[in-house]
Amino acid sequence: MLIRMITPQDASDFVRLNKQLDEETKFMMFEPGERKMTVEAQETRIHSMLDSGHSTIFVAEDEGELVGQLSIIGSSLARTKHTAYLVIGIKQKCTGQGLGGKLFSAMEEWCQKKGLHRLELTVMSHNTAAFRLYQKVGFQVEGTKKHSLLIDGTYIDEYFMAKCL
Repeated sequence: MLIRMITPQDASDFVRLNKQLDEETKFMMFEPGERKMTVEAQETRIHSMLDSGHSTIFVAEDEGELVGQLSIIGSSLARTKHTAYLVIGIKQKCTGQGLGGKLFSAMEEWCQKKGLHRLELTVMSHNTAAFRLYQKVGFQVEGTKKHSLLIDGTYIDEYFMAKCL
């Protein structure tokens, strides 16, 4: 399993990965079929993130196939440039194998080099596997977003979690 930074040439595979994640699990933000990102738009977004100096995406690759990703979304604003918001997704066939920990390790190393200090994410309160991973890598719950999401007619709470480096 190779963990590496995304390149613009990954745009097509990255779009495919995210659409598959939307189909495989209800823990992603998008409903199946709701994600409308084109390959061209994704390539532009990747270029923009890499050029920004405060955002990037790490991908997990297995035998040429993208099987996971961790996006780091930073800010150029003076008051929040020390903070980044994280989004992670791993194909179901690859969960429970330590891949999330490897993605977080690569992300933290990059964040420290960039001078980021605070990392934030949200997790659905019933996503126990992800919640345990985030706790294991040092994130703590700072609050609960009540009825934050509506999934299949049910309101879902999210935990707001953060970690300071």
